[in-house]
Amino acid sequence: MSYDRVKQARKLAIGTNQTLKSLENQVVKSVVLSKDADRQLITPIVSLCQQKGTPLVWVDSMKQLGKACGIAVAAAAVAIVEE
Repeated sequence: MSYDRVKQARKLAIGTNQTLKSLENQVVKSVVLSKDADRQLITPIVSLCQQKGTPLVWVDSMKQLGKACGIAVAAAAVAIVEE
């Protein structure tokens, strides 16, 4: 499950802004996006993943994704930088 991959990752970029910066500036192993996130926020991430050939994984809940990252708030996007 993708939540487990996020929990086990050594280095993460959490949130839409940090995910975009990571995609632009470094090699990202994969990106995890939440299906219940605002489409306007995640559309640029989806486009950049397609351009760079970065694997994209969808999960159901922003709240659960935030919890998997170890933060107390919901997260729309997370980049796994190091596994």
